Amino acid sequence: MQSVNEILSELENADNTTKNKIENELVSIGTAVLPELVNQLQVVRGIKRGVVAMTLIRLGDASVKYLEKAAENNKDFEWVAEYLIREIKGSIAA
Repeated sequence: MQSVNEILSELENADNTTKNKIENELVSIGTAVLPELVNQLQVVRGIKRGVVAMTLIRLGDASVKYLEKAAENNKDFEWVAEYLIREIKGSIAA
């Protein structure tokens, strides 16, 4: 199985179809990928960051504890984590 980093590297020159395919691939891996996604979210930028964020939102409640832990350890990341947690909670309530 490819690592999250290898999967994300496919986004370098990806069109929308490829971005969607990669996001779906990450979601299909499931919660096992959450710690690595949260780590990646703190370092990647641009398209990669968007795909990682959407994957975390789609994985839902399981993402929250990893985001909270990352926010505790990285104050610069706190606002990103809080935003995603609000999105996750909002999509559950909807």
